[in-house]
Amino acid sequence: MEKTFNPQAIEQELYQSWETKGYFKPSGQGTPYSIMIPPPNVTGSLHMGHAFQDTIMDTLTRYKRMQGNNTLWQVGTDHAGIATQMVVERKLAAEEGKTRHDLGRDAFIDRIWDWKKESGGTITKQLRRLGASVDWDRERFTMDDGLSEAVKEVFVRLHKEDLIYRGKRLVNWDPKLHTAISDLEVENKDKKGFMWNFRYPLADGVKTKDGKDYIVVATTRPETMLGDTGVAVNPEDERYIDLIGKDIILPIVGRRIAIVADEHADMEKGTGCVKITPAHDFNDNEVGKRHQLDMINIFDKDAAILTQGETYSFNGKEIAFDAPIPERFHGLDRFAARKLVVSEFDDLGLLEEIEDHSLTVPYGDRSGVVIEPLLTDQWYVRTAPLAEPAKKAVADGEIQFVPKQYENMYNAWMNDIQDWCISRQLWWGHRIPAWYDNEGNVYVGRDEAEVRAENNLAADLELKQDEDVLDTWFSSALWTFSTQGWPENTDDLKTFHPSEVLVTGFDIIFFWVARMIMMTMHFIKDEDGKPQVPFKTVYVTGLIRDENGDKMSKSKGNVLDPIDMIDGIDLESLVTKRTSNLMQEKVAKKIEKTTRKTFEKGIEAHGTDALRFTLAAMASTGRDINWDMNRLEGYRNFCNKLWNASRYVLMNTEEHDCGFNTDGHTPEMSFSLADRWILGQFQHTVKTFSEHVDNYRFDLAANTAYEFTWNQFCDWYLELTKPVLFKGDEAQQRATRHTLVTVLEGLLRLMHPLMPYITETIWQSVAPLAAIDTTKADSIMLQAFPEFDASKVDELAMADLDWVKQFIVGIRNIRGEMDISPNKPLNAFIKNAEPEDARRLTANQQFLQGLAKLESINVLTASDEAPVSATAMVGNMEILIPMAGLIDVEAELARLNKNIEKINKDLQRVQGKLSNDSFVSKAPPAVIEKEQAKLAEMEAALAKLAEQKATINAL
Repeated sequence: MEKTFNPQAIEQELYQSWETKGYFKPSGQGTPYSIMIPPPNVTGSLHMGHAFQDTIMDTLTRYKRMQGNNTLWQVGTDHAGIATQMVVERKLAAEEGKTRHDLGRDAFIDRIWDWKKESGGTITKQLRRLGASVDWDRERFTMDDGLSEAVKEVFVRLHKEDLIYRGKRLVNWDPKLHTAISDLEVENKDKKGFMWNFRYPLADGVKTKDGKDYIVVATTRPETMLGDTGVAVNPEDERYIDLIGKDIILPIVGRRIAIVADEHADMEKGTGCVKITPAHDFNDNEVGKRHQLDMINIFDKDAAILTQGETYSFNGKEIAFDAPIPERFHGLDRFAARKLVVSEFDDLGLLEEIEDHSLTVPYGDRSGVVIEPLLTDQWYVRTAPLAEPAKKAVADGEIQFVPKQYENMYNAWMNDIQDWCISRQLWWGHRIPAWYDNEGNVYVGRDEAEVRAENNLAADLELKQDEDVLDTWFSSALWTFSTQGWPENTDDLKTFHPSEVLVTGFDIIFFWVARMIMMTMHFIKDEDGKPQVPFKTVYVTGLIRDENGDKMSKSKGNVLDPIDMIDGIDLESLVTKRTSNLMQEKVAKKIEKTTRKTFEKGIEAHGTDALRFTLAAMASTGRDINWDMNRLEGYRNFCNKLWNASRYVLMNTEEHDCGFNTDGHTPEMSFSLADRWILGQFQHTVKTFSEHVDNYRFDLAANTAYEFTWNQFCDWYLELTKPVLFKGDEAQQRATRHTLVTVLEGLLRLMHPLMPYITETIWQSVAPLAAIDTTKADSIMLQAFPEFDASKVDELAMADLDWVKQFIVGIRNIRGEMDISPNKPLNAFIKNAEPEDARRLTANQQFLQGLAKLESINVLTASDEAPVSATAMVGNMEILIPMAGLIDVEAELARLNKNIEKINKDLQRVQGKLSNDSFVSKAPPAVIEKEQAKLAEMEAALAKLAEQKATINAL
């Protein structure tokens, strides 16, 4: 092994070797265990959230592979309809000055496929860098031939079962991209705006109870009043009970609209009167449906005003109802129309008041424009029948959520499920398998030939395929079974479905998780006809945020690339990377300033293992996980610690007899207390680590591995081997070498799922010393994962060594508190020693004197007078270290006073911050918590220093 650990020198070569040798493929033996990767968008690159989830999935896959399972980690990417189309459209405009319409649909789709061939490999390269042990030969893409056939099959079957239909309903409409989008693609932003209060005149001379001939409604979207078809008041509202059923004359357009009674109108909010525009507001749409109000669409696809309102009933049929729009509004953008509406209400004397108002505005996350609720013809899945078995699967425990509280989120959505809009007005995606004749009749089939044959259509009847494509979530809902060859009943489908666990974020429990469960249970049945679940467990991860607890986003400039954590990046490259795609110069400068302040020297290389271990150690059950560069730095040091400890083991075992039975007889070995202790500690570590991984507590598993490696093995056991290796007899040395190699080899196997590269590299040197036959399995990833063996746990030895550790730590603490050199020999006196203490003192005197640097250990009787001493406790036994003559009292008091003075200054500074109302109100919660932690730490330090002063003064 090299003197220092250099991840860059080993990682890529090792991964290539694993992949080339086919080690990631299912073995064909053992119990099947499969995980389906959540397919990342082919457009982009992996972010820290991906790296987090992929680390968890790879840890599980490697762990189960080593346990003898027939493992498959299915890899693939999503075609990402809107995102991909936008990328290629921008590229086309920048390079050729053309739009997709200039090329035409088929040529534009060809361009997208060309782009994917060139740029679609970024994610696969990143997955390889992260050490992902996926079966690359099975890589799938949601637009490949097999998955496309599965999509068509599902659409056709659902349509035949009347579970897919076409209808005119309200959708989130993106006026820039000209397509419906899902709720997940809507970004709600808090904005400062206005609430306009308008007077709506009552018809037929009707007056309110207080004698007014109008009522006042409030709106944040004045332009939509052109499509009002009603006003709602609460049926319990005494002010308006007499007006229910009466009419209003809608200003500007002069249309009569009814006053209806509906609980949607809040008596305590505003005037209690709510204008109802069923065609342009989701809540209004529900009110309109309850009262069968007409729907009037006033916008075109650009969200500009139509020349004539389009009128519909709630059965989706266009109705013969005249809804003229004044000519001066024709073609106006919605926001220009807003200004004109407000102006005209003011001119008519009907503008009651304008109030400042905080509101939430929906934006398209891709286009950046305000989303408009719009009535359009779309395809829908009738979800209620599909939801029932999906709810039952969770209720019956066939699918478990981890953490369990996410079942509540799942059930809340499923109990209030709405039909799913699955069509998108895009060119890139799975084109809807429906054809129309010139009369508007629609025919659904797998292809045009099937449509003609099944419907006995004449050969000369002109048919045109639907222009729309399917929502990306539709194809990804089939992911667990379409990737395994469905609709064919393949061997892979029989073997690896259902999958074991889905690793995902809480934000897509409904959009993806629930839809996968519904679709899978509808189409996949076992031999007995029972619906099959797509996965047995849903492990929901938290969201990786920055060090201040803010969500990572490109616009904030706080996104971290996992590859930069692995390879490192200089400051100038990092600044360029974060600001190059930003359109606004002001934003770019702000991000540059923040980046330079946060990363003064750029980001150092840490290697994949350190990144993976950090991510695993942060995988708590909480929703939010704040990224901490200091932890990454700490776990890089942990890798170095393991490397250096392994070199110590190799230096003391290579070319030595390590006690393995190689020639038919067992060599004589005399195991020390430390040997027996570390063997037992390792067994307990194996048991605890496995329990945590089995329960998806990767943070606790990582902490278990860290604590044993750093504290028990490196800090204690390696030190305890030195007296034996330097002074022990042959049998003792052989036993210690045997233990060193045995424990290290087992520890490497234990940690391999978390840290694949460093463990493989070290193991290649250690395995021959442990007499492991590598001819059949030459990689650690093919070795067996350690199993708990109670017969290797010597409880007495573990208790004895823990006593020894407490004794030594007690002496070391006294040295630290009294600033006594670690190399200065001390005399120790023992008080209140019980028989068990006396036995341990006698048996371990060599260890105690050597590691605690003691000149002598003297046991005091009850009549002996103890000198003025510093004291440490081991149970009821006291260890006394006489202080007289050991330290310069005045110098030590001066040193303590200097430390106290320094801490007091820092304490006052932190107290000043926390008592500053401006700081507390503006600083992020994570920053305040850090300051509070500093305060508590300093207060504890001052208390400790005061104790030390009292001890010194006693001398």
